[in-house]
Amino acid sequence: MRHDPGPPDGNPVLASSTGGPSVLAATAAPAADAPVSLPRLTALRLPRRLRWPEVELGPRAGRIALATITLVVLVMVLFSTHGPTILVPRSSQIFASWEAGPLYHLIGAFSVNAHVTNYALSGLILILLCAYLAALMALRTLTMRMIAACIVAVHALILLAPPFQLTDVPNYLGYARLGGLHGLNPYTHVIGQEMHDPIYHFATWTNLHSPYGELFTALSYPLAFLPIPVAYWIVKVTTVALSLALIAIVCACVRRLGRDPRYAAVLLGLNPIYLIYAVGGFHNDFFMLVPAIGAVALLLARRDRAAGAALMVAVAVKFSAVLLLRRTALVLTVFLVLVFLPSSGKFWSLIHFDPLSGSAGQASQTLQGKLSWYS
Repeated sequence: MRHDPGPPDGNPVLASSTGGPSVLAATAAPAADAPVSLPRLTALRLPRRLRWPEVELGPRAGRIALATITLVVLVMVLFSTHGPTILVPRSSQIFASWEAGPLYHLIGAFSVNAHVTNYALSGLILILLCAYLAALMALRTLTMRMIAACIVAVHALILLAPPFQLTDVPNYLGYARLGGLHGLNPYTHVIGQEMHDPIYHFATWTNLHSPYGELFTALSYPLAFLPIPVAYWIVKVTTVALSLALIAIVCACVRRLGRDPRYAAVLLGLNPIYLIYAVGGFHNDFFMLVPAIGAVALLLARRDRAAGAALMVAVAVKFSAVLLLRRTALVLTVFLVLVFLPSSGKFWSLIHFDPLSGSAGQASQTLQGKLSWYS
């Protein structure tokens, strides 16, 4: 039997079908690595009683929510700057005017019971949470310009306040002055060894070695040669700027994925916990998060080498950024469990056994001490 001449049969690929399972289909393409087309997975649908209620608020409710968030943050800032308060740790012992900020004594000094302050703070955070949820429900009626203006305004207000609840900034300066000014290695010496330095009276980690990466420590050394108030405000301004940069990078990633960046902006930038404890505490996690999330943005832009370099910068600032690597995260988790579990006194006390009495326990303790600054 004679066959008509024609092109050779191409590689078989899986052809998806909406009405049934995938079948093998021949293509006329030349022999090459043909893509495999798989059927799309249907979206996971939860039972109706478990679904989040689809409630949408109007533009007026959205504007009220943004104004409420700004107003509550302003109240917290004014209260934290009026004088010593439990919102600012150790302010009852030392509370300098340069630490309080330009709004110091703007509303006059008054005393409030600690229990009243705790209840008031909890109430304000609950109000922030309600306004935050209202902003999310009214998100489709809000413009990106309005959301960005609220985020920038709240960050500007927080910048004028002393650190909420955390004492990390004086500790950053303490380690910087320990190594840059006094010539002592912050990984082998403690802030308590610079008792003659004025920063000692503001620091709280006086008996701890530096837990931060070498890059962050090296970048902080120049601050040691500046007056403490100047160095303090440089850290605060840089931290707030990095927070805004982080929100912008996340929004850029969401936009590149074809999603609405307003959701990311509100979900992250107006989150009460993020505002009060991360931005308000002026924590150095932003020095790690910006290059780490920047690496994700570079990956989405198909710039793999730059993404790898950015991720290594994040790891050099804080070792926990290595968890972005999936295989490394698994290996590191198993390794840390094997290292730290034998040296956990609470764990072994449950079974009435002390493994630290032998050489293996001493080796585990030594290794734990070497790795403690990566936390």
